Amino acid sequence: MIYEDLLIALRQGAVVVATIISSKGSVPREVGAKMLITSDRCIDTIGGGAGEAKVISQAREVLQSGKKTLVEIDLTGAPNRQTEGICGGWMQILLERWHGEEAIALVEQILASLKLGRSLTLVTSLGDAHPYLIKEKGERKKEKGGEGFIEILEPAPMLLIVGAGHVGEQLAKVADLVGFRIAIQDDRSEWANLERYPQAAFIYSHIDQALTELSNHGSLYVALVTRGYRYDLEALTALLNRDLPCSYIGMIGSDRRVKEVLEQVKQMGISTEKLQFVYAPIGLDIGALTPAEIAVSITAELIMLRRGGAGRSLKSI
Repeated sequence: MIYEDLLIALRQGAVVVATIISSKGSVPREVGAKMLITSDRCIDTIGGGAGEAKVISQAREVLQSGKKTLVEIDLTGAPNRQTEGICGGWMQILLERWHGEEAIALVEQILASLKLGRSLTLVTSLGDAHPYLIKEKGERKKEKGGEGFIEILEPAPMLLIVGAGHVGEQLAKVADLVGFRIAIQDDRSEWANLERYPQAAFIYSHIDQALTELSNHGSLYVALVTRGYRYDLEALTALLNRDLPCSYIGMIGSDRRVKEVLEQVKQMGISTEKLQFVYAPIGLDIGALTPAEIAVSITAELIMLRRGGAGRSLKSI
């Protein structure tokens, strides 16, 4: 999470936060994407290439001056003018220096709320005001000049991995890499532990315990990669009876195993309509065989659903 990196960097000194505040056409990153620039390193990316190099160069100046700066990155590839790429679009990036105890306190507040699963609204002034959070709907501070860039900060989606075996171990690594918080559920402490799962924010011994503690999480994704039929059945029944529907439920297994589990769940009173939202067998068809490849297949499906992708080869689009 970028704010975790920002907090670490701020405790060491000043940081320039580079934020894409507007864009047109085809660009490498979305509005709201951020990059951190310190005196000796850069964290994350706003798209790479000549445009990012231009931003880094100007950010070094902002580190010294403290003056907010807007940088335009021209990626149109238009003839007869200097451009930074040929993607076809244009981006505007705000560079702002964050430093000191006030900035640290703000980032700590952001992280505390996001880790509790709460959304936040952050306003970054284009004038002289420091960034601030809107606590109440409709609230807005008076600024000394200009408008502000307003962004909704959403908590990272939670991936509950039910089953701490070989696939679960690889899935935790890949899903953590793409921005999911990780929770593990398995009754075997020799498998479900922080040594095997250093990415895990939570480890649960029973599915009911997991769902109780995650009952209010509004963006819960679940991957059932258990060691057997009865564990699938127990977890899937509990998940489908959850008051707040999951954002995703996927279940590993052969066609026969999946069919038998779904049939048993249906006989227990779960509606066919609910079962239609279970992704089983789990993952995208990329020919995956090894646990690591299966983890990539599952994570690809998670990204597809989260971002609204089609799952097709880009060559065919």
